[in-house]
Amino acid sequence: MKYFFAKQLNITYEEARQLIEEKLKVFGLGIVSEIDIHEKFKEKLGINFRRYKIIGACSPKHAHAAISNEEHIGLMLPCNVIMQEKGENLVEISVIDPVASMQAVENNSLGPIASEIKNNLTEFIESL
Repeated sequence: MKYFFAKQLNITYEEARQLIEEKLKVFGLGIVSEIDIHEKFKEKLGINFRRYKIIGACSPKHAHAAISNEEHIGLMLPCNVIMQEKGENLVEISVIDPVASMQAVENNSLGPIASEIKNNLTEFIESL
């Protein structure tokens, strides 16, 4: 089973970051964390890795419902969005498939929540 959805865009890395933030808001998601892998690998390992960011996106309403139904589900939150440079003015944006990731959790009450978020994230990717 595929565990992500992705789309490549012919825009700059900076434009991609701005577009992600704008479009997430449209689908009721906000950014709660951001990890610049390029900078971390350079700082911690001395490696010059391509530009790659992990952005944590969250819908407070859905996060509350999930945590209320499964107290350890926070280990799988937030939903990750990855933006990575694939070439000059070519950026791939990927999102996790929450339905696929929730299959590891044996709690049927999470299914409808994961399905709603999946719909939001697939629409987000399609809107880019």
